[in-house]
Amino acid sequence: MALPVYALHENPEWFPPFARAFEAEGVEVHEWLLTDGVLDLDAAPPEGIFWSRISASSHTRGHGLSKDYARAVLAWLEAHGRRTVNGRRVLELEMSKVDQLTALRAAGIETPRTVAAIGRSQILAAAKEFPVPFILKHNQGGKGLGVRKFESHGELADYVASEEFEEPADGITLVQEFIQAAEPFISRVELVGGKFVYAIQADTARGGFQLCPADACAIDPSTGRPIMPPGASIAPEPDTQLFSLREGFDHPIIAAYEEFARRTGLEVCGIEFIEAADGRLLTYDVNTNTNYNAVVEAAAPVSAPRTLAAYLGALAAEA
Repeated sequence: MALPVYALHENPEWFPPFARAFEAEGVEVHEWLLTDGVLDLDAAPPEGIFWSRISASSHTRGHGLSKDYARAVLAWLEAHGRRTVNGRRVLELEMSKVDQLTALRAAGIETPRTVAAIGRSQILAAAKEFPVPFILKHNQGGKGLGVRKFESHGELADYVASEEFEEPADGITLVQEFIQAAEPFISRVELVGGKFVYAIQADTARGGFQLCPADACAIDPSTGRPIMPPGASIAPEPDTQLFSLREGFDHPIIAAYEEFARRTGLEVCGIEFIEAADGRLLTYDVNTNTNYNAVVEAAAPVSAPRTLAAYLGALAAEA
């Protein structure tokens, strides 16, 4: 008999599409919420496949313990030889854009110029060599946390000294070049089992930096209100959506991402890039707890959640 799959996460609002996919694929799945709890280090973990999808933005939902709880659980599981998907190493990648950008560069993938400021007092020094405009973002990010564009160094100095300053969860703020896109969208390549599933594009003209593709995150740009209530299963109307399938996407960057996934142990992820007006293709984010969008799913040739459920189900059957 196949082993069960355990989904380690902290946000139940994001899970319904996955629950439906596991049911459709006939794969037994148990949700393991890592918000707080007890971990007996003298006990053996259950048998199963353990899929981690802990998010770097968990602290914004009041789950400030999830990151370290997940570290402890994954260390315990892996010490007992349990099969983890997006395990301990990948969790660290999720929690640090510095980790992501340095790993991408080591793999030969071009990224935006970035300087990390450790501590609020170092941000102005980190930004001094950047031409304007430039942006700030949080090292432990997700959902566009801390992303702001600055048109001058004086504007940055005023912001850093103000009460509006957003303190990053880990104290690290990134200063990054502002990339003028050739067209007003960014793209995201979805991988499952380290292999390409499909690519999507997100409308930056309407969405700005807040580009979470999960349906639970969806905001109508015209009203600023949520499009779908938590747990809803009906896709929003396409004209209210920021996301669409990037049809016919076939680019050498896919092979580079697949190789990057192989060398870093990334089995499930969405990798984001922007095509700059100057001709560069710049990769700037790796999402290891990737969510899928209902409008994109309706147009896609294959279902990413079902591909994921089938992949984990196959691992469970082999185990």
